Amino acid sequence: MTFSIGIVGAGQFSGQFAKLFRAHPGVGDIHVTDLLPERAERLAAAERLTGTFPSFDALLESADVDAVAIFTQRWTHGPLVLQALRAGKHVYSAVPMAITEDEIAAIVGAVRDTGLTYMMGETSQYNPATVHARNQIAEGAFGRLFYAEGDYVHDMDLGFYDAYRYSGGDNWKATASYPPLLYPTHSVGGVLGAWQTHAVSVSAIGVPDERGDGVFDKEVSQFGNDLSNATALFEVAGGGSFRTNEFRRVGYPSHIRESRFRFFGTDASMEQLATVSFWQDKKGVRDISELLRPKPTLPADDPSLQHIAPALRDAFTSGSAPVHDRARLPREFDHMPNGHEGSHHFLVDDFVTAVATGTLPPVNAWVAARYTLPGIVAHESALRGGARLDIPDFGDAPNSL
Repeated sequence: MTFSIGIVGAGQFSGQFAKLFRAHPGVGDIHVTDLLPERAERLAAAERLTGTFPSFDALLESADVDAVAIFTQRWTHGPLVLQALRAGKHVYSAVPMAITEDEIAAIVGAVRDTGLTYMMGETSQYNPATVHARNQIAEGAFGRLFYAEGDYVHDMDLGFYDAYRYSGGDNWKATASYPPLLYPTHSVGGVLGAWQTHAVSVSAIGVPDERGDGVFDKEVSQFGNDLSNATALFEVAGGGSFRTNEFRRVGYPSHIRESRFRFFGTDASMEQLATVSFWQDKKGVRDISELLRPKPTLPADDPSLQHIAPALRDAFTSGSAPVHDRARLPREFDHMPNGHEGSHHFLVDDFVTAVATGTLPPVNAWVAARYTLPGIVAHESALRGGARLDIPDFGDAPNSL
C-alpha cells in the first residue's frame, strides 16, 4: 500500500526531497503547491510529479492527498501544520516546529486528538556526530554524560543572503533578520538526539549586529530583531547542562559543516570540529574523522542545484558516513542524492514508515517540542539580559496514539 503526498512550498529545499519521496516505494502520487504557481509548475515538471494545486487550501480539500510535506518559510510552519492536521492530513514539517509555545502546544494537542502522524524533519537527528554519540551513550561508553555542546554556526555571507533573496522577494531584509535562537533545532536537536534528556531552564546572551546593512535592523526587521549571534546555556533534567551557539556572523567555514557537537562524560568525551573529529578518554585521543565523514553524492555543479547558492550546496550533496546504518533504507535510495550530512534519506524513510505503520517517528510532536521550545525560551532570556527562565515540557511521547 502507498499513500499520496502534497508538497507545500517549491523552494530550494523541497526539490531534493521530492526526488526521494518519488523514489520511495511507500509513496504514490505527489502533488505540489506554492504561493508562486510558476515555481510549483517548474518543480512538478522537473521531478515528474503528479500535478499541482492552486493553493494550500485546495490541496487540503482534496481527497487525493493523504499527507503534506511543508517546506515554507520557517516562521509559517506552526499555523500550516495545525491547519493540515485539522484537515485530516499526516504532516512532515521542515524545522522549526513553530515559533511560539502556544503553537507548539496546539500541535501536540492536535496530534494527540487526531492520531495522525506528525514529524519534524530535524537533520541533526542523523548528523554523524549525533548518531555516534547516541550509539556510545547506549553502550555506556561516556560513563555519566554531564555536559554537551551543539552549535549551528552559519555565516550570512556563506549563502544565506542569496537564500533569503530567493525566498523573501523585495522585502527580503525584513525576514533575513529572523532571530537565531528561534531556529534552534539543529543545535539543540543534535545534542538531545543523542542524550536522552530534556532542557528544564536556560540563560542566554544575544549579540546585537554591527554590520549596518539593514538586515539585523530593528526598524527593518519583521521580528523587531537586531541579534545576529546568541549563546544559550541549558540545565537538563536529571542533572547536567549543555550549551548551544546560534551564530550568523562568524568566521567559520559553514559551507563545510554547519553544525558541530561535543559530548563530555566521566569516562570519555567526543568532539566534532569543522573537518576533524576525536574520541578521547583518560588514556589518549583517537581520530574518528573518517567514521563521521559523509561521502559526496552529487557534484556541486549538478543542474538540480542551479537555484542554490554555491556556499550552500555542500548541504545538498553530502551522502552517508560510515557510522550511518543504511540497512533499513529502501534500496531505491542507494545511489540517490542525499544531503545535510547524510540525513535526507533517513528523514524521508522515517516519515513514510511512520505513516505506513501507524507508529511514532523518532522526531514526533513531543520530541520536536523538546528540540524547539528551548530556543524560544532562550530568545526571551536573551531579550531579558540573560535572565534564567524555566522551560515548559509536554512530557514523553506516548507509546502509541
